[in-house]
Amino acid sequence: MGLNGIFQYFIPKDRKFFPLFEQASANIIKLGEALIELVNTDDEVKRKEYTKLIEDLEHRGDEITHQIFLELGKNFITPFDREDIHALASAIDDIADFIHGSASRMQLYKITEMTTPIKKLAELILQGCQDVHKAVGELKNLKNIRLITDSCVRINSMENQADYIFDRAVGELFEYEKDAIALIKYKEVLAALETATDKCEDVANVMESILVKNA
Repeated sequence: MGLNGIFQYFIPKDRKFFPLFEQASANIIKLGEALIELVNTDDEVKRKEYTKLIEDLEHRGDEITHQIFLELGKNFITPFDREDIHALASAIDDIADFIHGSASRMQLYKITEMTTPIKKLAELILQGCQDVHKAVGELKNLKNIRLITDSCVRINSMENQADYIFDRAVGELFEYEKDAIALIKYKEVLAALETATDKCEDVANVMESILVKNA
């Protein structure tokens, strides 16, 4: 290995990790936007198109996450703890996975009526993704800690709203839905959507841990 190659191991990797994190968080915004479009159209052809778009974006998220893990393996010096980098990348990837899982269930179970709770949960997911992106963008220098903590607070509030919507929707399913198969289908879709909001909260928890260690 040449001298330049040796020095490269000891250069802070802000130019590698942070752009990748920002790509990952921007990607989940695209996923959230596609999910909104999916649940708000009655056109079956467009639904299939948005489902395919979500699948493609999820694959793109996997590629970015894989690249972050590769950088972890190649570099000795990282902008913050290696465990936190791994946890943050994994948590963002989990959001993408459950958005994709929600869309896949809608298609697999042939959900034709997008209920109000489904639409509300989709809106909350997008809100959470936007706040994740805002907070991730501030991790570069940790100078605007308030902006990161504000985003984390909004994410936690969003997740609490999602819990309420999910619990109430499932309760109404058991009370009013007489078709057992339909009940199971809708409950599965709602659960996947609600889990996506949980994963947003996981990202907030990782970022709060990073702030405690580095601020």
